[in-house]
Amino acid sequence: MPSRYENMKKIPDKLKEIIVYVFYGVLATIISWGSYAVFEKYLHLGIIPSNTLSWTLAMIFAFFTNKLRVFKSKSFEPKLVAREFISFAASRGVTGAIELIGVPLLANAGFDKPFYSLVHTFNLEGIGVLLTNGIYSKISISVIIVILNYVFSKLIVFRKAKSDNSDEKQD
Repeated sequence: MPSRYENMKKIPDKLKEIIVYVFYGVLATIISWGSYAVFEKYLHLGIIPSNTLSWTLAMIFAFFTNKLRVFKSKSFEPKLVAREFISFAASRGVTGAIELIGVPLLANAGFDKPFYSLVHTFNLEGIGVLLTNGIYSKISISVIIVILNYVFSKLIVFRKAKSDNSDEKQD
């Protein structure tokens, strides 16, 4: 019976990259949503400050995991790291702006209300995070953000030099 490692070797590299991206993206999302709930529900910072702080924490985590684990950019040569971080932060700034505008916009438009009704219908009020102001708006916007972040990271931030891609083009 093949080991998990042997099975993973059979998966094409591009698919592995997406799987690893999704794995670390889920962790970054947990950091974002969890810290948002703490900041908004327990520290009462409000939607905008809570969303800003949670986004910042997730962005820092995502930079390092994307650099080292997803796109395997292991060099810490200062110019390269600076270029990567600046382009990563800029691309995340674009998607962050979408999130920072989109979450309060949806929440203030009443997007979360049907979800709160479901929480009450199924008697899930005891799970306090499910009643966090704006959480369903945040989850919905996050789906769009994940897709955009992968595209930006793959095509702009951690792009390989043309000589590095010559092997991939032969596939």
